[in-house]
Amino acid sequence: MSANSKPVIAYNDLREWLAEAERLGEVRTVRDASWEEDVGLVAEAILRAENGPCVLFEDVKDCPKGFRLLLNMFAGRRRNMTLGFPAELNKWELSDGYRDAFLTNQKSIPHEIVETGPIFENIIMGDDVDVTKFPSPIWHEKDGGRYIGTGTYSITRDPDENWLNAGAYRGQVFDAKTVGILMAAGHHGAIHCDKYFKKGEPMPVAMVVGGDPLAFLLGGLEAPYGTFEFDMIGGMRGRAEKMVRGKITGLPIPANAEIVIEGFVHPDRKIVEGPFGEWTGHYAGGAKPCPVIDVKAIYHRNDPILLGVPPMGAGPDEMARYRAVMRSATIKQNMANAGVPDVQQVWCHEVGGARMFHGVSIKQRYPGHALQAGTIAAQCGGSAYASKYIVVTDEDVDVTNLEALIWAMLTRTDPIESIQILDGAWDSPADPRIPPEKRKAGDMTHSVAIINACRPYHWRHEFPISNTPSPELARKAREKFGYLLDGLGA
Repeated sequence: MSANSKPVIAYNDLREWLAEAERLGEVRTVRDASWEEDVGLVAEAILRAENGPCVLFEDVKDCPKGFRLLLNMFAGRRRNMTLGFPAELNKWELSDGYRDAFLTNQKSIPHEIVETGPIFENIIMGDDVDVTKFPSPIWHEKDGGRYIGTGTYSITRDPDENWLNAGAYRGQVFDAKTVGILMAAGHHGAIHCDKYFKKGEPMPVAMVVGGDPLAFLLGGLEAPYGTFEFDMIGGMRGRAEKMVRGKITGLPIPANAEIVIEGFVHPDRKIVEGPFGEWTGHYAGGAKPCPVIDVKAIYHRNDPILLGVPPMGAGPDEMARYRAVMRSATIKQNMANAGVPDVQQVWCHEVGGARMFHGVSIKQRYPGHALQAGTIAAQCGGSAYASKYIVVTDEDVDVTNLEALIWAMLTRTDPIESIQILDGAWDSPADPRIPPEKRKAGDMTHSVAIINACRPYHWRHEFPISNTPSPELARKAREKFGYLLDGLGA
């Protein structure tokens, strides 16, 4: 099977995904861990490893027997499995295969409402509601509390336009019936929330904290305005996703989810949230008042699985890995939709959380082509949030290779001529470089550098040729003499 073959998503929920991961031999089990420290230590030990195992925590201390926590979904061969592709594809082939299969002609199949499902095996309401019984850990040593919502997405409905959204917004546990929901300005959940609050009404919400990996992955990416992620997943699977209605809000929730928290976000209630170790590797957001869910109901399967996807920062953690594969594909498709020709590769580098530093390679066709490509890559739907540096190169550079990208930037640019600056771009509160005065004013903007690391167009044919081997020659060298590196850790 090649990257251009039809992918096969071999699971329908988190349990079936776990069975597939076990067949790959990539699941490890940890028992009797403490949520106060041990879970965070395991995360620190494994999450930055490209081929680190998936870890299933069982019998977590102080939690009901059978309640479980899953960590490190998107690594090893299971990241390809998660998106339906064979294990032998490298990360670029996986990304471009995902784009070709799911984004080039994006399909949508409306979800189907059914009467019941496994999520209603346990229905908890009223005085029995207690979110503290789940194995929600303290992920980082300086975090302000336990976080039940890291591998999470929250389902909301636009009160005016009636469309649904499933967005990944983190959730801190405050007490048995209160969970935070942190939504950055401009994200679809925040737009919904603002509309409810302007009406003086609470926002209904269903927070899924254990569910289908595909739903979490899409919830953390930039879906088009007005699009429900579950209808996109239906298109990916080729059939309608089965959903039930929450018994409190009536919102659709996945029938086969593991754990769902349902309630309301009130306009007059906020609690100081954080600090939390952000994807940028800093506690940049600090501790500040945050909207909270007044939890009215909890639904969960027997022996439920909480999904944990904490950011570790300062390197290619799990969050960066899935964003790199899927966001790179999204930006390349956004560029094609905008009419930018001959884009070869796009890669959102993991070292910047797959948000801050992007490489783009093109086959230059006309003067200004590189600047056009860089500008669109900096401000399209998939990239506008928190992008800082866009490096555009010629097609001979593998932009997924960080060293190759930096090499092109160093040898094919003159800083005074090659760097263009955009100001006032959309930034994330997690960015530690936002000055205190801008942060206090709520001005979450920054500048973006577009670096033209292509050979100068008007004399590109006179530019000295490189001694970098062609992809075919490099592959031949690896296949014929790669054995010389065996056992050397190379």
